[in-house]
Parts: sequence; C-alpha cells; structure tokens
Amino acid sequence: MKDKKILLQEIKDKKLESLCLDGRDFARLCNYLTFEEAKDAGMLQDDATGEKWGKVTAYTKRNILAQLKKDVAFGFEKALDCRGISSGLMYEVVRMWMYILEDDLLKLHDYAMYGLPLFKAVAIKYGFPNPIGEDLGSEEKYNEH
Repeated sequence: MKDKKILLQEIKDKKLESLCLDGRDFARLCNYLTFEEAKDAGMLQDDATGEKWGKVTAYTKRNILAQLKKDVAFGFEKALDCRGISSGLMYEVVRMWMYILEDDLLKLHDYAMYGLPLFKAVAIKYGFPNPIGEDLGSEEKYNEH
C-alpha cells in the first residue's frame, strides 16, 4: 500500500488526479486525511474549512479495504442498473483504491458493461460479494435495460 506521505506528494505533483466529475474519489480519500494534509496536497473545495472537517479515519489497509468493499458493492449496484454516470464514477473510485493499494488490477482497463469486469475482479480478489457469479461482466445481457 502507498505510504501516505508519498501518496500526498504524488497528488501534489499531479501524478494522481481526481478522475471523477464530482470529485467523489478524492472526497472518499479525504476521509483519511487531516484538513492540513488535504490542503497541502491541493485537494480542497473552495468552501472547505478546518471547522467543517470531519473525523479522520486511520489510513490503514484494513480501513481502505472496508471502504473498497462498500465502493465495489455500490459500483455493482449502479452497473447492474445500467446507470452510466454513477457506475463510471464508481469505476474511477475503485481504480483509485487499486492505485493506493498498489494492486495490479489497476492495469485492468475493461469498462465493458458499466465496469462490471473490474468490480468482479476486485470482488473475487478481496473476497467481497460478487452478484454476477460466474459471468465475466462483459456479457451483452448486462446492457439490456
């Protein structure tokens, strides 16, 4: 897993940037950062203040995996409902976590059927629920709504 200081420097140096229209990838990451860390990395929204900053979750692999589990489940939900924008955003969130975890699944660039192949690969690797069973996630039936 990426060292937090290295990760913050990579964000500051633009080696890792938010790829979500609504910034939800970095918003999730900010749960693991202090206000000062997020500010120094250039991740804050204009209206962010230290007074509004919530409780910081410890930046540990266990905590990141717990969030990843929720994000993969939400990604599956949106993909299976053919929600293009929402599933695309969750695809980028999951890819950010793969980057942070330094996981080779980051190399998987298969966005077929709303990101199902990535969601499935992550679910299988980490033992998360996999609602598509033996399917690959690229079957045409997942595009029928």
